[in-house]
Amino acid sequence: MSDDVTVDRGSTKQKVAAGTSVAAAVILITVGILQLLQGIAAVAENELFVVGVEYTFKFDFTTWGWIHIGFGVVIILVGLALLTGATWARMGAIILAALSILVNFMWLPYYPWWSVLIIALDIVVIWAVSTWQPDRSIY
Repeated sequence: MSDDVTVDRGSTKQKVAAGTSVAAAVILITVGILQLLQGIAAVAENELFVVGVEYTFKFDFTTWGWIHIGFGVVIILVGLALLTGATWARMGAIILAALSILVNFMWLPYYPWWSVLIIALDIVVIWAVSTWQPDRSIY
């Protein structure tokens, strides 16, 4: 009787992995939208940001704005690809999230709370995508 019963142990694990990947894609798209809004705000109005002491990575606000806009668009596209299950998007998501952490670290003196929020979301994305073990048979 025990030989006739087979337990599919991979189904629950796969559901968790799929949920993690969808969550990572949604968070990545959210990070991209936040980057895009941050860039638009920097390009539109220089007066929105309070600048404290001089900082090593000082650029013009317009330059920072275009960096964030371009970065946001690329992150949104990779997030959408990750949502569809593209395997290349997993590595792209990890690389872009890591680069986003660096960019927002350099942006930290200009808008600290916004940068800390995006850095925290990037860390969640890296964790979620790197722990996801997709089963190739479902694609």
